[in-house]
Amino acid sequence: MLNLLSLPPLALYVHIPWCVRKCPYCDFNSHQRDGEMPLKAYTQALIEDLRFDSHLAQGRNISSVFFGGGTPSLMPGEYIAEVLEAVDKTIGLKKGCEITLEANPGTAEFQNFSIYRKAGVNRLSMGAQSFDASQLKKLGRIHSPSEITRAFTLAREAGIENINLDLMFGLEKQNSAQATDDLAQAIALKPEHISWYQLTIEQNTAFYSRPPPLPDDDILWDIQQAGQALLAREGYQHYEISAYARAGKTSRHNLNYWQFGDYLAIGAGAHGKITQLQQQQVLRYRKTRLPEHYLAAAARGYTASSETVDSKALPFEFMMNALRLCEGAELSLFNERTGLPLSTIEAKLAQLRDSGLLDNSAHAIRPSALGHRYLNNLLEHFL
Repeated sequence: MLNLLSLPPLALYVHIPWCVRKCPYCDFNSHQRDGEMPLKAYTQALIEDLRFDSHLAQGRNISSVFFGGGTPSLMPGEYIAEVLEAVDKTIGLKKGCEITLEANPGTAEFQNFSIYRKAGVNRLSMGAQSFDASQLKKLGRIHSPSEITRAFTLAREAGIENINLDLMFGLEKQNSAQATDDLAQAIALKPEHISWYQLTIEQNTAFYSRPPPLPDDDILWDIQQAGQALLAREGYQHYEISAYARAGKTSRHNLNYWQFGDYLAIGAGAHGKITQLQQQQVLRYRKTRLPEHYLAAAARGYTASSETVDSKALPFEFMMNALRLCEGAELSLFNERTGLPLSTIEAKLAQLRDSGLLDNSAHAIRPSALGHRYLNNLLEHFL
């Protein structure tokens, strides 16, 4: 039996499922644009979906919004404004709410950035991925290195003062010098946040069927060490496995995920997680995946499946998120967010501290440097 006493912060994820072209490494629910996209109808479906789920807010306002995809920057600013207006009227946006929109440099236009800003978008997450033209081509990206700089400049001119750049390392035949050069070019633009993560081959992708020749583990380790040293010298705090931020510019939306907060999810294939005090349970749910099915779902609701997270699975669910953070989580957060007593995991924590995978802290559940390097092995202890 859980003992959930309070609700965590509530975020909102909005999924825009279309792309100009599907990238060969992407396993997200994204669909290559084929003709004109039904953006007006999709916007209305998002708003109706939100209304269906509004009771899950349980009196909370939204602390952060994230438009992900797909390529949300394919959606004109007026539709983004319409969705945000509906969120504020239906549930309410907290004052100072962080509102992020993912943007592809290849679809960037100054006019849209300006409308996004006026609509309330105050943070962009730009999918640069690489500043090497040949690597961008291999990754199936539709933009060039110069278009990254152009899009970044246009966003700044539109008044967006908080920008994340997504960048990959461990690309085809990439060495440490090439990866560090990529990172240096990203840093030169002075973004507030950099998501720097290793390319991994996922199932149901073109790369899974035809994997490119990727660097070996020794080269990957050299890349990671050199890149982290560069980011630290340039004033970026390493606060999550693949996230680096200037002071005060950590991603509030992603922190809510990693601290096992709640999030509503609207849009084709979107996943949500909700704490329910009355029922004393944690609920996960998924929306209808295919855009055409999602658009037709209004009469019966948009949720394709939902399940209560079993109490035995909650420690792993919590740790899978919290241990991504360099500082981990306060001990008290485990009980607050899972409703389980700390005694549920105390023996495992002691064992993992003795083995060196967790830091020896009396107040936090914090991975050591070794634990972060072998995070999957660390998490297996909570299964």
